[in-house]
Amino acid sequence: MTQFHAKSTTDDVLASVDLTGKRILVTGVSAGLGVETARSLAAHGADVVGAARDLAKAEGATAEVREAAAAGGGSFELIELDLASLASVRAAADKLVADGRTFDVIITNAGVMAAPFGKTVDGFETQFGTNHLGHFTFVNRIASLIKEGGRLVSLASSGHRFSNVDLDDPNFDRGDYDPWIAYGRAKTANILFAVEFDRRHKDRGIRGVALHPGGIHTELGRHLSPGDLEALVERINAAAKESGAETFEFKSIPQGAATSVWAAVVANADAVGGRYCEDCHVADLVEGEGVRAGVRAYALDAETAKALWAKSEEMVGERF
Repeated sequence: MTQFHAKSTTDDVLASVDLTGKRILVTGVSAGLGVETARSLAAHGADVVGAARDLAKAEGATAEVREAAAAGGGSFELIELDLASLASVRAAADKLVADGRTFDVIITNAGVMAAPFGKTVDGFETQFGTNHLGHFTFVNRIASLIKEGGRLVSLASSGHRFSNVDLDDPNFDRGDYDPWIAYGRAKTANILFAVEFDRRHKDRGIRGVALHPGGIHTELGRHLSPGDLEALVERINAAAKESGAETFEFKSIPQGAATSVWAAVVANADAVGGRYCEDCHVADLVEGEGVRAGVRAYALDAETAKALWAKSEEMVGERF
């Protein structure tokens, strides 16, 4: 089997893959990774459903996806989904359930990063509410549509190392808000959600996998000034130098989306189920400061994953 790596692109990963007849849902298709993920899948014959908060923006951003679908024998359609509003999340899920068509893969790609303190429509801290609770509710409401042998691909981040989840104070009600800690908590939650989803659904042959796409210049960084980004990269590289790790390099968008499509349709399901992946492979468990690669043990902890699920149900007022 071909070994892919950090510099592999979506086209490399899908080079010999025919996705005709596969139906795949991708959230966050109005920019960056979401657009490229949808494009590459549709180009190989998949029927892709893209979800976005701003349909007009997504319509413009996905012209290349429609072209790729037409050329590759796939199809592309859009649905409206605002992850920061449970009413929107439920409406989108209800429409898909009423429609009844099944999915082979769901890729939860949408998200926000290092946002200033704020709250979603439902009063959740913005990053935890959008990145985790919105997807948690949406995916669980449409879980019955995932075919046997299907997958949930949850986009997380190496930023999970900034913090474990805090189930006692998920909304920063104590007032100690830090945008990077909040991002870390939300991204750890994205991994833990995949872990528990995998445990609950693997009897049906449905697997959950989380991944880090890599550092990429996308709209995800909209809350950062150029100075913030430079400072962050400097900090990362100083720590890397100390620990003997490689210095940080940005990926291109096709390189960043490669791990998503690899985990979705190329990787062996048993190899990636319940795991965290990066650079088109399953990541190693790591501890220690300055280490960017790998996954922290707390992000894969089965008991924390169960506790997060229960807390999330309590917060959104639904049992799954």
